[in-house]
Amino acid sequence: MLDNKVQKHIELLVKRYPQLKSIQSQIEQAYLVLEECYANGGKLLIAGNGGSAADAEHIAGELMKRFKIKRPVSKEFAEKLAEIDAVRGKQLADNLECSLMAIPLVAHEALTTAYINDVDGYGVFAQQLFGYGRKGDVFLGISTSGNSKNIMNATVVARASGIKVIGLTGETGGELAKVADVAVKVPEKETYMIQELHLPIYHCWCLMLEERFFGE
Repeated sequence: MLDNKVQKHIELLVKRYPQLKSIQSQIEQAYLVLEECYANGGKLLIAGNGGSAADAEHIAGELMKRFKIKRPVSKEFAEKLAEIDAVRGKQLADNLECSLMAIPLVAHEALTTAYINDVDGYGVFAQQLFGYGRKGDVFLGISTSGNSKNIMNATVVARASGIKVIGLTGETGGELAKVADVAVKVPEKETYMIQELHLPIYHCWCLMLEERFFGE
């Protein structure tokens, strides 16, 4: 069940994008997987291709720093910073923001290009997931078709490692929808139209997570 303070974000989402009402339960189920992950100290690993790669970085940017709510460091950590360096520590204590750990697997050019060149282009996300992922984490695979080979390879590693899989796809869902713990299949078939609906969904997740972990 969703807490009332996060439910409002889903309600606003479907009000602004009525076509998402049909998949509201999918969006909510995916959020609950993310909430459980973070509540237990896990992290989110995200991958996609092309525009979905940009989405992966976008999501990480919203989770790793303030989105709408201030996320100050704890008083205890602020004091430790000041003890180490009275000037820099005070500045850092004022400026650092608490994070929900999210790693966009598309962002590590040296590693990914080396693996693509030396080993296997379709296994690059799987390799990163194997290296970064731990049991209890979540893998968010973004694929408008649901059939991206490098995303599907990553899901195999995720499932073998005890990492839950969320698929963010288009209407058909493809192979990704069949193996994901939760598949969010937006009701569009054209790639750009699918991507246009992915953004408000993941913004909603970020708002909900921020409300849950940093809201009053």
